[in-house]
Amino acid sequence: MAPRNITRDSEFLLLGLSEKAELQHLIFGLFLSMYLITVFGNMLIILTVSSDSHLHTPMYFFLSNLSFVDICFTSTTIPKMLWNIQTQSQVITYEDCITQMFFFMLFAGLDIFLLTVMAYDRFVAICHPLHYTVIMNSKICGILVLVSWIISVLDSLLQTLMVLRLHLQNMGQRNLTRPSEFLLLGFSEESELQPLIFGLFLSMYLITVFGNILIILAISSDSHLHTPMYFFLTNLSFVDICFTSTTIPKMLWNIYIQSQVITYEACITQVYFLMLFAGLDDFLLTVMAYDRFAAICHPLYYTVIMNPKVCRILVLV
Repeated sequence: MAPRNITRDSEFLLLGLSEKAELQHLIFGLFLSMYLITVFGNMLIILTVSSDSHLHTPMYFFLSNLSFVDICFTSTTIPKMLWNIQTQSQVITYEDCITQMFFFMLFAGLDIFLLTVMAYDRFVAICHPLHYTVIMNSKICGILVLVSWIISVLDSLLQTLMVLRLHLQNMGQRNLTRPSEFLLLGFSEESELQPLIFGLFLSMYLITVFGNILIILAISSDSHLHTPMYFFLTNLSFVDICFTSTTIPKMLWNIYIQSQVITYEACITQVYFLMLFAGLDDFLLTVMAYDRFAAICHPLYYTVIMNPKVCRILVLV
């Protein structure tokens, strides 16, 4: 605590999983193989959906978009990490860090919005099967994906600009204390906008939660939907509820009581669960991609490959 920090940050050091030199090759190979499986698996889904006219339906259209976003999401951080391991460097410049953060939040948000759109698509297919082709026509599907992109870009840009503003405000200031709590930057400090922001995020949160609960209840109550795909979709809906519940309720509570404070312990806990459910979301999407791969490429052996025991093991792992 004695040294004073009066310098500007131009680069950061990335903490690796281990500093032991003998483990670097193992970590490199592990993450490279996972990255390649994710990229080529999603590319295979995109090519399969594009080449088969029978798969030109709203569900597979959204799935191909989701596969593309997953490729971009993993490519935001993994290649840089692999390069750092290969060059034995832990340095990332401030500009690269901000750029990486922007695209990370962009594709993470887009992932969530596309999953919400896919949930709505399944809701229409289950609850309004006779009007499904009318409601989910190609124009509506294109608009839903476009709106998801626009909202994700704006949200990521806004959060990145707030981080930049905080960094510029703190430049040159001396840091003499250990943090016990943090101030959360809101979208606006104008009091007249707080009810609007509160209502907007509350409505989005309730729609997400009750929409996913509806999916879980619909799948649980209908025996025709007790298939591997819908089993994974149920788990994904549950994870989405947990993921949004990690941050949104705290944000709504802060807006309601007009407070921007979060304790260090609460911040660490929130970060832990955010990474937990974000990672679980990605792994479940990978499992769902494998499920669709088995259904498309091995239809005769699908029920043998994706039996209930294997499905439970995949979710547990």
